[in-house]
This record gives sequence, C-alpha cells and structure tokens, in this order.
Amino acid sequence: MKRELVPTTDGSHTVAIPEMQVTYHSHHGAIRESMHVFIGAGLQPALDIFSEELSILEMGWGTGLNGLLTFQYATALPNEIHYHSLEQYPLEPEIVAALNYCDQLHAPELQPAFEQMHACAWNEEVKISERFFLQKIKTDLLSFQPARRYHVIYFDAFAPTAQPELWTQEVFEKLFAAMHPGGLLVTYCSKGVVRRAMQAAGFIVEKIPGPPGKREMVRAAKP
Repeated sequence: MKRELVPTTDGSHTVAIPEMQVTYHSHHGAIRESMHVFIGAGLQPALDIFSEELSILEMGWGTGLNGLLTFQYATALPNEIHYHSLEQYPLEPEIVAALNYCDQLHAPELQPAFEQMHACAWNEEVKISERFFLQKIKTDLLSFQPARRYHVIYFDAFAPTAQPELWTQEVFEKLFAAMHPGGLLVTYCSKGVVRRAMQAAGFIVEKIPGPPGKREMVRAAKP
C-alpha cells in the first residue's frame, strides 16, 4: 500500500493511505486529536485510579504520536510506564524521518527519544527513560496474545468502515480479559454498533465530548 505524509489543520503530520481512503489521524489536527482522546480522556483519568506502575496497550503504533505524547506527559510523573503497541505494517523510514511532531510541540528535547522509539527493536521491551519502557509488537490485534494486564488501552484502529473485523464483540471481550479491574479503554469512535459490542463484552461505556471535528468519543471502563 502506498502511504504518504500529509499536514493536518494544527500543522502536525498524519499519514494517508489513498487506496483505503483512510488517514492515521484526524484532518482537524493529529496532535489535537491524540491529546484529547488518548492523553486527556485515557491517561490522565487512569492516573487518578492507579497510583503506581501503569501498563498501556495501543492499537496501533502508526506514526508513534500517541507514544510520544505519553512519554512527554510521563516525564513529570513518578509512575513507571510500560507502553506496549501493536503494529503489523511499520512506516517507511523516510516517512518517520519527516514527521514534525517535536517541532509542533515546541519540544526539540523529545526528538532523540522519538527517534529511539522508532529505531528500537521489535518484540522486546526497551528502556527509553528511567520510568518509560516501550515494547513494539509486530503483529495484528486478532493474533495478539496478551502476556500481561493493562490499565489503559488506546484503541486507535482504522474506522469500522475500513477494518470492521477489529470492532467486534469478540475483539472487545479479548481486550476486556486483558485489562485490570477499573481499567479504561478510549477511542475516537462513538458509533452505536461499537458501543453495543463493548457493552456486550462487559464494559461500562460512556460517550464524552470528542476532539475537534467529532462531537463525541467513547470511554469504556472494566468494572
């Protein structure tokens, strides 16, 4: 599949796949969307629930933006973060090298860590900083066999119209089983069929205000 770098309205990059008519982030702002959905609605409330080590699962790694923002946020925390991310089709090195997130965040000091995140080995946990550990897992969600329980899940798959097989009750049952009680799953998608699949899997589901360009998003909790 051909992938190309495109700007979003907040100036940060996303990646488009013309063949599938999808992008990795919202056209209304890649950084704005990720900050709202995954940091603001997922990581921050999880830190109010779980006070020590935090395990995060992301579907999928993509441009590494969610990982970078989590790393940036975690630098001021005492918590040890273990960040696991699934990706079947890693980006080409030339696209990774052109991503402008650290510039857009006005945080050039993050660039070495961001480059390490993309360059580090797959399928093994790598220490990025004293309290941040990254494991990129080269697999798809359907094949993934969780080896630990997670406190937060960033569900950032392509939309149900592009990947309907990832938004089913069976998938959410698998994720539910892989979460700590009280754990949170967040996603930009608020379609009724998705909420019903989550509820059937056992989640308590709430619609909350969405990022720019979306009226609503979903946060689901494991009781």
